[in-house]
Amino acid sequence: MNIIDILAKELGIRQEQVEKTIGLIDEGNTIPFIARYRKEVTGDLSDTILRELETRLSYLRNLEERKLEVERLIDELGELTDELSQKIKAAKTLQAIEDIYRPFRPKRRTRATMAKEKGLEPLATYLLSLEAGPGESLAEAEKFLSDEHGVLTAEDALQGAMDIIAEIVSDEVDNRDIVRGDMFKQAILEVTGDPEAENRTYEMYQEFSEPVKDLKPHRILALFRGEKEGILKLHFAANHEINSQKILSRLIRDKTHDSYPYLEEAVLDGYKRLLFPSVETEVRAALKEMADTESIKVFAGNLEPYLMQAPLTGHVIMGIDPGYRTGCKVAIISKLGEFLESTTIFPTKPFERIKESKDTLKKLIKKHGVTVISIGNGTGSRETEQVVAKLLEEMAPEQIFYTITNESGASIYSASKLAEDEFPKLDVTIRGAISIARRLQDPLAELVKIEPKHIGVGQYQHDVNQKQLSETLENVVEDCVNRVGVDINRASPALLAYVSGLSKTVARNIITHKEANGAFRDRQSILKVKGLGPKAYEQSAGFLRVPESQNPLDNTGVHPESYPIAERLIGQPLDLLNLEKVAKELGVGLPTLTDIVNELKKPGRDPREDMPKPILRSDVLSIDDLEVGMELTGTVRNVVDFGAFVDIGIKNDGLVHVSQISNRFVKHPSDVLKVADIVKVRIIKIDHEKGQVGLSMKGLN
Repeated sequence: MNIIDILAKELGIRQEQVEKTIGLIDEGNTIPFIARYRKEVTGDLSDTILRELETRLSYLRNLEERKLEVERLIDELGELTDELSQKIKAAKTLQAIEDIYRPFRPKRRTRATMAKEKGLEPLATYLLSLEAGPGESLAEAEKFLSDEHGVLTAEDALQGAMDIIAEIVSDEVDNRDIVRGDMFKQAILEVTGDPEAENRTYEMYQEFSEPVKDLKPHRILALFRGEKEGILKLHFAANHEINSQKILSRLIRDKTHDSYPYLEEAVLDGYKRLLFPSVETEVRAALKEMADTESIKVFAGNLEPYLMQAPLTGHVIMGIDPGYRTGCKVAIISKLGEFLESTTIFPTKPFERIKESKDTLKKLIKKHGVTVISIGNGTGSRETEQVVAKLLEEMAPEQIFYTITNESGASIYSASKLAEDEFPKLDVTIRGAISIARRLQDPLAELVKIEPKHIGVGQYQHDVNQKQLSETLENVVEDCVNRVGVDINRASPALLAYVSGLSKTVARNIITHKEANGAFRDRQSILKVKGLGPKAYEQSAGFLRVPESQNPLDNTGVHPESYPIAERLIGQPLDLLNLEKVAKELGVGLPTLTDIVNELKKPGRDPREDMPKPILRSDVLSIDDLEVGMELTGTVRNVVDFGAFVDIGIKNDGLVHVSQISNRFVKHPSDVLKVADIVKVRIIKIDHEKGQVGLSMKGLN
């Protein structure tokens, strides 16, 4: 099967779709552009399928390149046969290619290479040929005695030959498959912990074992981290005796044969010293890769709804970055996100200036007309929340609310060059409070200023492959930004850099051009930006909005290439159109026409309007206020392999275990829940000592 056939089968799409999509990718088109504006070419493939296709295409092309390279290397050694060539061509994974190449790979100086240097390879070949009669193996070995090479006895010669055979056994593809298969199907991972360790994070793994095939991604990452920290010891218990006997039986079955004892010893040595340790390393790597891939998939699934939370528009917002010793930083932003004023209050330990803090907040609220307070969820957040809740109670009946906001990455942003450029005269701590406020007002526009991996939407994100994590999450951000669209006259360079077809340099050039020439008046004027050529314009124009333009289409997702079609529809009764008939009349594809009509119906519409809005509170709960059986409304903060964490208004998020999500079987929590979902939960367990609350959603949603 060629690459097109493979991708079509794996993705469950037509070969024609694969072929045309590859053509678009190779022409330099971005995935967001292809997904939105080339639906007729791809057969309306979703951005998710397109991302999968792009990733697998890259892998399969790398595989083909490696096949050619390995075939060339083996041929240069004079070892390439028709059989080997066919095996290389038939290989479906990079691992399979490396297994084929392993016997030919240049090796460091080993016992086998030293034995070959002593001229003992023919003796190894003799033993493997099974030609020896009774006593003939020893007699044959005596022919290889050499004072020059230090082979002084027949036993020395046989030992060298067995070293060579041991390496052959270790390198043989089928033998590695035997051990690898057993490791994944039968082996048990046994874990022991250090009972003296002060870190109790891994307490549940002190005495733990589980079949390798049943290990879950989050558990693999936790165990490997515990091992790296020196708290856990991992041991793979495999069927060593059965495996070595299977390998031996591939060489010889007759236990009475003269070569048998030598081959048996060589196989056992090769298995224990070379083969098993090598395969164990591979299995560890494979488990890590699997855990990384699955965990990153969960992170990506969490990130998308988190970025796509509905903006809280039309509010003057107060952002509070809580703290203890240095106090709580307070910043006010206008309805348009402009910084208005800042201060520092000290309501928490060690100062506890509660009355003074409330008076300061009350003055700021009245001065600027604050209607919502956004409190960061870091150190001191719950103490700060209690003060804010009491203040709002005192200010009733004024309609002022607060919410707890995820502040992950705010400190990274506040110390960044971007933050310095935005607020050069403000202290980094005040920038953090501004970010906490803006995250509520426009989550996407603010969160793009932070590396996606620092946003905090998963567990063990620092343990997975960082390159793979960054690439995957960057793709998620790119898809979200382009789905929403960007106001070119109000966007930050960080937001513009995620627009299809725009690099970071061009994004900065857009800002520079706007500062020098004033706001963009229409889409066409974007072409005047330095470094933004026709291709970049083609890829980006449909995602850039210019509300100030006299052409209303410039504030929609209609691409300039489709303006002639859109202009013919303006003024027509859009709800009454027979789209299939109109598409034929105008010579345009039905998917493109449908998108144009939807844009004309609601020009400038933000797709995030349909997403859940944040829960705004006016009072505060503590764990002591809770009772088993109580029903509450909460916000999903994180989705992991074993369940979901829900903010119910207390210090720690409650956990809905995967078994408590629904009355029906749930394979993975992400099949039912996503970050930012508003859900009803029932309290089923309270652990006051640990501050933990167990929740259930059964029968409530």
